[in-house]
Amino acid sequence: MAAITRRTLLALTGAAVAVKPASADVRTSSQLQALIAAHEAAYATFHRVVHRAGSGRDDRERADKVEQEALLAVCSYTAISRGDRRTKAEYLLTVEARGELDLPEHMQAVLHSMMQS
Repeated sequence: MAAITRRTLLALTGAAVAVKPASADVRTSSQLQALIAAHEAAYATFHRVVHRAGSGRDDRERADKVEQEALLAVCSYTAISRGDRRTKAEYLLTVEARGELDLPEHMQAVLHSMMQS
């Protein structure tokens, strides 16, 4: 029997938190907006797959992998403008609040992205 991860437990308990959009006075690049939208879509798909009757372990693992890759893309994004830095930080804080920013790769990607700017 596979171990239940924090990620699966959160998804099973419906602990998903809606992400509020960036405030109107913050300009965010279209590239960062696209990365965040891709992660939100991947997370929603992951959540649907976990709750879908008849979904198998392979389906859940595949959806989890796609969601993790999308989240790593956000973490890795080099935010140069003030608006991008703020939007990225707000988004990642929201993701972290629901327990999703829990892999060492997440922190490594964030730190590497900071070195690029």
